[in-house]
Amino acid sequence: MKKSNRQLQKVQTKETLLNKAYQLFSSQGIMNTRMSDIAQAAGVSHGTVFAHFQTQEMLITEVIETYGEKIARRTHEAAGTCEHMEELLAAHLAGIGEFEPFYARLVIENRLLPPEARDVWVSIQSAISFHFSQVAQREIGSGQSIDLPLYFLFNTWVGLVHYYLVNGDLFAPEGNVVGRYGDTLVDHYMKMIRRDGGKGGEKE
Repeated sequence: MKKSNRQLQKVQTKETLLNKAYQLFSSQGIMNTRMSDIAQAAGVSHGTVFAHFQTQEMLITEVIETYGEKIARRTHEAAGTCEHMEELLAAHLAGIGEFEPFYARLVIENRLLPPEARDVWVSIQSAISFHFSQVAQREIGSGQSIDLPLYFLFNTWVGLVHYYLVNGDLFAPEGNVVGRYGDTLVDHYMKMIRRDGGKGGEKE
């Protein structure tokens, strides 16, 4: 059934609220953003926001579900065709880089998020963890990478990236940590896990 103009307007208003909330979350923080801030940015009344989202928690959860799914999908698409660890890590950073300000806020504030939103955070990490494990197992088996538990290798990589994002104001005041340090992070991580010091060759 074709939607009425009123229904279409309602859908459009909700999309606008989600987009403005995403922008504000990215720039000033998730928990620091008030419903009134979002209403003002969207050019609607405070009551209009509550007509679409009964609580701030519901709004936060839907924004993170909407954009978290985009991050996970982009990461999955970028990593899906990677055969080597170096290109996989670069693909991971490319997926994060498209949403860097928002992703960095998720890293910083994930412990404060509603339970449903934290589930989305886990799914984002799972999107890259699946591909990482496949490539890591293959390269450990071939003798290219040092033989450490997969969870340790993955957590070390993610921890390195997240450390730079959390401290982005120090590392990249202009706000582009991935663009400025992405290649360096990949290079140094590869040197840590490669038996040949990161040259990418086969074990002799």
